[in-house]
Amino acid sequence: MGRRAGAPSKGDRREQALLDAAEVLLEQTGLERMTVDAIARGAGISRGSMYFYFGSKHEVLAALVRRTVAEIRKEASITADDLASSPVGAMERAVKSVEKMWRDHGTVMRAAVEYGTVHPEIGTAWDETVELFTATMRGVLARAGVPDGDGPQEATALARALCWMTERTFYQASRSPGDQLAQAAETSIEVWRRIMTAPAPPESRAGDAGADSR
Repeated sequence: MGRRAGAPSKGDRREQALLDAAEVLLEQTGLERMTVDAIARGAGISRGSMYFYFGSKHEVLAALVRRTVAEIRKEASITADDLASSPVGAMERAVKSVEKMWRDHGTVMRAAVEYGTVHPEIGTAWDETVELFTATMRGVLARAGVPDGDGPQEATALARALCWMTERTFYQASRSPGDQLAQAAETSIEVWRRIMTAPAPPESRAGDAGADSR
């Protein structure tokens, strides 16, 4: 019997098993102590078979990061398409989704931050994902009434600063003892909300008034 359409192949299942095993080991031992043998053993395959999929544990980590950021990008797309919710509601849902990602995959996400500077593929994937979220949240800020431009008080710059602030807040919370992620989410939401509900800066109000008089 042939493989049914859409079903993962044996190779796909093995690759996912390797990534799952590596994520567990990353949590237990860290990248430096994680070995190729341990990854293969955790996935239930031989070391030689593992090399068919990945040449090193660093390649496994890069694939883990790619798998994780793919989920984050899906969340960004959902937020971008969510025009039924209020801008503040869309923002809150987005931050909560980021909290869940840090809760479910914090080990991989911390590794992306910490090893991104020495492994360009990882750093590029992470940076591009934050920038994708920046583009999404620029639209949310604009819907909330923040001037939609590139100036320092406008939506693009504010979204970028807030997205990187949110990334760093969750990173630090993930590294802290105890469960600090819920508080990180609440704090991030409050900062976003204050920006979204603040009066427009004087320059923007003056520009809007000039536009109305024309």
